[in-house]
Formats: sequence, C-alpha cells, structure tokens
Amino acid sequence: MRFAPDTEESLAFVVALCNTDPSASRSGDDELATVDQLMVVLGQYHYTGRIDRDEPELREVHRTRALLRRVWSLSRDDAVEAVNKMLRDAKALPHLVRHDDLDWHMHATEPGSPLAERIRVEAALALIDVIRMNEMARLRVCAADDCEGLLLDLSRNGLKRFCSVRCGNRMNMIAFRERRADDK
Repeated sequence: MRFAPDTEESLAFVVALCNTDPSASRSGDDELATVDQLMVVLGQYHYTGRIDRDEPELREVHRTRALLRRVWSLSRDDAVEAVNKMLRDAKALPHLVRHDDLDWHMHATEPGSPLAERIRVEAALALIDVIRMNEMARLRVCAADDCEGLLLDLSRNGLKRFCSVRCGNRMNMIAFRERRADDK
C-alpha cells in the first residue's frame, strides 16, 4: 500500500507521537514528559513553523496525542466525523507549499499556528487520504497481549500485526512455548 509521501510521513509521525504514551512506550513511561523529549520527537520529522518550547505547548501536544490515539482506532465513518472536526476547529485552508528539502506538499494552517493545532491538521489531511482510499484497516493497534502501540501497515498484503520486531518476536516465542507445552 502506498500513500502520497507527505501522507505516509504524517501517519508515521502520528505513530511515533502516540507511541510515546505510557500505554505504548517501550519503557512504560511517558516518553513525552518534557519539552526536551518533544523536541527530540519533532527533530525526527519535518516540523517547521512556530514551536514555543514551553509547558503549555507540551500539555496541548499531550491532548493532541490522546485525540489521535482515539481517532486511529475509529471506524471509517466515525473517523470522518473526527477528521472534519479537527479541520473545522482549526479553520483549515489546504494549500500547497515547498520548503526546506521537501517538494510540494499540503499544509492547511499558517506557520504561526500553534504546534498542536498544526499536528492535528496535518494528521487530519493524512487521514483524509486513508479514508478516501478505504484503508482504515491499515491503522492498527499492536496485536501483542501487553502492548498498546500503534502501527501503520504499509505492507503489500496488509497483514502486519505488531508495532515492532520486539513485540512480534515476543509473541512468536510465547506461541512456540505454548505449542511445545501442548506436545508434551
């Protein structure tokens, strides 16, 4: 499955952001507890524009993270309502931009808009493509028993089940041990 490059990058960012939540993080801690940790996550993606680097902004990004975690698991029709609300609340106006080393892609907010609002709107724009292509099933929660990590399945066959190799290996080992115990 292939989406537009900016759609894939936005969706990958949503996964990275949401997987900093204590329910999904590898450490079990909030991996977005500080402004410095937020800057590390943002540094891995092409976020330009206003970044305040303060506690109020961090709190708003936490609220956005929680919202996006909920939207990720919605049905297609329910996701439409959530996406439309995110766009409406921001008074989003899609337009094409080219900056830094990125080719033409869509933005729908001004560079001076608050970071959390820009994150929500960019996620909403990406989700529009997913919804229009009827590919909400590509947005999943990890199938590992003890993991709530999000995953984006861009594989050809759409059968990815785990958020990481670590979770997949752990679940495969558990299944192997159960089979061996049954054989005895």
